[in-house]
Amino acid sequence: MHRYQVLVPDYLTDVEWEKSLLGDIADIIPLALTRNEEFVPHAHKADALLLYHDIGIGQAAIARMDRCRGIVRCGVGFNNVDLAAAGERGILVCNVPDYGTEDVADHAIMMLLALPRKLVDNHNVIVSGGWEPGLIFGAPRMRGRTLGIIGCGRIGTATALRAKPMGLDILFFDPFARPGTDKALGLTQTHSLDELLAKSDFVTLHCPLTAKTRHILNAKTLAKMKPTAYLVNTARGPCVDNDALVEALDQNHLAGAALDVTDPEPPVSVRLRTHPKILLTPHVAYYSDKGFLEMRTKGAEEARRLLLGEPVRNLVNRAHLKEPRCALPELLAE
Repeated sequence: MHRYQVLVPDYLTDVEWEKSLLGDIADIIPLALTRNEEFVPHAHKADALLLYHDIGIGQAAIARMDRCRGIVRCGVGFNNVDLAAAGERGILVCNVPDYGTEDVADHAIMMLLALPRKLVDNHNVIVSGGWEPGLIFGAPRMRGRTLGIIGCGRIGTATALRAKPMGLDILFFDPFARPGTDKALGLTQTHSLDELLAKSDFVTLHCPLTAKTRHILNAKTLAKMKPTAYLVNTARGPCVDNDALVEALDQNHLAGAALDVTDPEPPVSVRLRTHPKILLTPHVAYYSDKGFLEMRTKGAEEARRLLLGEPVRNLVNRAHLKEPRCALPELLAE
């Protein structure tokens, strides 16, 4: 019986779970790479990839992927894969869009609360032997304030549903939202980013990284926000121009920012890492024990469908595909 080769280029080193789901038809090979170019010599071996976020798959690797049926990005974002180059060669690119919805939304709410209430600052003062109740002075009451959500997909929606019981008025900006989303969720939709930024006391990002959302928050758009406003980013680091963000904080044009993602990762800017108005976590909003296992399970199951010639479920490069090497989702194939 022919055995397929499923390569795991980055991040994951223990693949026992993947073997339990794919081991009857494939060998699962972790490579533990950290640089894009390191994958190129391995590219020709792959029948499928389970890709994480430490490296990218570009034209040089794709040009050598003569037998690869598809790339499964084990996560929501897929900006580290050249979708057009893959599609040109008939390679399907899929993602796992729903595994960490609850976890990222929880993390965003945690940051939303911890930042204005100076949770970390208070903790650090007490640990160092101090006691400064005055640190909390000026913290806004959440109820009655306005939360602006940029991107109202799965995670943006989950964040909104968590914020509503807190008494926040919720706006969202999403030009791709289906008509009636505002009615279904009981939210207010704005049709311009500027309007959302100007009205919001808190802004949280939940959009994918695309050419249009790269630096969607920059010097010009950050200037639209209130000087008392707070920013939370659990989406993708390049959605925010970090230099412009630091400058806005330095000029007291923003009250604070909480970032789970930066550009690059880890952040090299000392100003960003040490800024007293910035709260940082290391790109972990996606994680929970069950969420991580769900991501790995759904990623392996999608790879299995690729290898067995079954229609995949979460195709993201349909527009670029020429002579696809595997079956497309039935709805899209019609």
